[in-house]
Amino acid sequence: MRRSCNRVHFAFVLVLAILPAMEQNSITNAQQVIPTKPDIVYSQRDQKPQLLDLYLPPRRTGPVPLVVWVHGGAWRAGSRARVPITQLLEHGLAIASVDYRLSGVAPFPAQVHDINDAIGYLQSHANELGLDPARFAIAGSSAGGHLAALVGVSQGVAALSAPTSQNVEATSESPKLKAIVSFFGASNLQTILQQSTPHGLSVRIPALQLLLRSQPDENPKLAQLASPVSHVDSNDPDLLLLHGDQDPQMPINQSHELEGAYRKAGCPVQFNVVHGGAHGGEKFFTEAQMNRVAQFINASFAD
Repeated sequence: MRRSCNRVHFAFVLVLAILPAMEQNSITNAQQVIPTKPDIVYSQRDQKPQLLDLYLPPRRTGPVPLVVWVHGGAWRAGSRARVPITQLLEHGLAIASVDYRLSGVAPFPAQVHDINDAIGYLQSHANELGLDPARFAIAGSSAGGHLAALVGVSQGVAALSAPTSQNVEATSESPKLKAIVSFFGASNLQTILQQSTPHGLSVRIPALQLLLRSQPDENPKLAQLASPVSHVDSNDPDLLLLHGDQDPQMPINQSHELEGAYRKAGCPVQFNVVHGGAHGGEKFFTEAQMNRVAQFINASFAD
């Protein structure tokens, strides 16, 4: 395996160059919606501000529930500007789209630390932002789906909790999320390569190398820490999985594994197989799909 990885690393720069375009195919060009409160600094890391954009629903009479959105991009690309779920605003849900340190800047678990920082900031500033801190959900696509699921199921795990930052007030409890929505995300970094097609391997091997600074078999403990399936227990948020049965990049078995872990733990889980769906695209973000997502999230708040 090490020798084959070296051959892949020989083409590392070329593959990384095309990754952003490949991952961008997973996101539709959603209708442009201007953030209600853009460029909110939620923390300072490495002497740089970490930003999020907040979108508030047009009709609101009090504190509103929130969906934290985590963008995709193979962990190394993308930005908070891509928000394909803005239709959820019509269902009374606010959206906070979060930037996080990309893997070329900082290896795992920096990405999880940043997202937890953002959630902590949003909960501690909920009153001034018009949010209901008791009704938070998290969602993401592709690499963002993996990170959303990981953040959701690992609350309280010390290695993944956000270190103290300058812009987040200290709290005695980890942020509590009510729901997770993963659009075609990874769930088990220890099995993903064995499940992947040759095309999938050409994407995932260099992406994992940059994220983990190693391959999963070279650092199994880190790969396990980065795998949502390793953290599932009976206290986890409700989970909705959406995955295409023709996905050439992210094996659908990744979602099956997370679904199985949830069922074993006795946690509420729904799995929507998008028939004919590839790695994202319009089929995942239709009005009908967004209605289903909104219904799922709002039902989780009622629990």
